[in-house]
Amino acid sequence: MNSTDAELWDWMRILLGSSPPIFLIEVIIRVSFIYLLLMVSMRIMGKRMSALISRNEMIAMVSLAAAVGLPMQDPNQGLIPAVIVAIIVIGVQRIISTNTMKSAKFESLVVGSINALAQDGCLQLKNMERSKITRERLLTEFRNKEVTNLGKVQRAYLEANGSFTIYLYDEDEEREGLCILPDWDKEFLHELTVTDDFFACGSCGNVVQSQNKPEQTCDNCGHKEWFKAIRA
Repeated sequence: MNSTDAELWDWMRILLGSSPPIFLIEVIIRVSFIYLLLMVSMRIMGKRMSALISRNEMIAMVSLAAAVGLPMQDPNQGLIPAVIVAIIVIGVQRIISTNTMKSAKFESLVVGSINALAQDGCLQLKNMERSKITRERLLTEFRNKEVTNLGKVQRAYLEANGSFTIYLYDEDEEREGLCILPDWDKEFLHELTVTDDFFACGSCGNVVQSQNKPEQTCDNCGHKEWFKAIRA
């Protein structure tokens, strides 16, 4: 489009673009066809596509979205290329699904594996680094479970689909651990029970029993910052 063709009061160009008005009828046909194509494609790829999806399923969805976008808007684009892309995406997805059922190694390679991010009240920092999960991101998940004390976390897993699975100790079981509340929430912090003989590593949450603040490095992560543990 030339700069002389762009006029602010040209409402027909703004609303319809450069396509002839008859193209609006064609758009209805194209959108209906693409909708049916996507519905059939998602149905063939299985119910997982309507739930939490894995990375490969996300790639399949993005590929389908990229393939069907232009034919719905551009009159110069045909519908057959979108059908071909859908067939290829569905075929690859079916092959991956079949092979992941047969081979655990292939499933771990393509889909991913489960990583333990916390164990017995301690953050597994190396696993978190490999999984690209920040400390604050994980603590947010714990606070969503109404956890104030890291010691209450028995296990925390990062599933292959990116979701978190968290297991806590029994509510009636007292556990000492690192406080995971924000420092600025003084009112809530005053409600917590602070221990005098337990200290928690400020990095991973590892708890040691000591009458005085430890000066040695943490056995779990090697850091030297210690805080009084809280009991919940």
